[in-house]
Amino acid sequence: MKILFMGTPDFSVPVLEALIEAGHEIVLAVTQPDKPIGRSKKPTPPPVKVCAEKHGIPVFQPERVRRPEAMERLAKVQADLGVVVAFGQILPQALLDLPAHGCFNVHASLLPMYRGASPINHVILAGEKQSGVTIMQMDAGIDTGDILLQEALPLADNETAETLADKLSKLGAKLIVSAIEQLENGTLTHTPQEGETCYAGMLKKEMGLIDWTLSAEEICRRVRGLQPWPGSWTFREGKKLIIKEAAAEKQEVPPNLIPGAVLEADRKGLLIQTGEGALRILSLQPEGKKEMDWKAFLNGSHVKEGERWG
Repeated sequence: MKILFMGTPDFSVPVLEALIEAGHEIVLAVTQPDKPIGRSKKPTPPPVKVCAEKHGIPVFQPERVRRPEAMERLAKVQADLGVVVAFGQILPQALLDLPAHGCFNVHASLLPMYRGASPINHVILAGEKQSGVTIMQMDAGIDTGDILLQEALPLADNETAETLADKLSKLGAKLIVSAIEQLENGTLTHTPQEGETCYAGMLKKEMGLIDWTLSAEEICRRVRGLQPWPGSWTFREGKKLIIKEAAAEKQEVPPNLIPGAVLEADRKGLLIQTGEGALRILSLQPEGKKEMDWKAFLNGSHVKEGERWG
């Protein structure tokens, strides 16, 4: 089948590779423009571009895919099917109608729950016990199209947005190949979305600042759910501390200490009071330094019990 592929980040790459391995012809890989990254601001190609060029697939990087000149380029490839995976732009209905069979989307949630741009992060922030992948027939709405295939995946207790993204991208790769097989043999079914829904909006940098008045469990979910961006951080003596790994403890804490106060800073560990329970810091990254475990941090930082972070 002639496929128009649209995707940008690492999450999209396993899906593209699975389509290639399954023998489909990728007539064009559409992705976002190269972006300056790091201190050098050197233009860096998105992962989908790197993968496509490795396989000799033509690449198209429009600033706005809905512009007339971009639409003209996409129409010329005469694709049988469009496959969209975390592309990064809202697609107009006119584009969705270009391929003969429309466009399938690989969405990283169990629709209709967690529609929107950041389902992987929000499912962890909400404390869900499972997530999954939905293959959806795209329409002009935001993740509102018919469900074609869907499979659930349990979340590990220590699941982070990074580990979950890796699992879901592989699951999505398997499901999209299956969906196309069913499309080709005429067994693919369309199921309209019904029931409870919620929206997983774009992440904002300010979400990463830790509010120590929250419960230890909620802070722990934020540490896991906001990786790798924006991350979760606090301040100590005016310097930023990014919390990389932590665990919630439901222990009684002294009533005279306020949230953000250090409860333990010794060979037993590094423990911070929260609004409910305490947060045990397992690894962190001080400003201007590399990530380290709590022991290495305490060895060089002279943290005192009772001092307040935040």
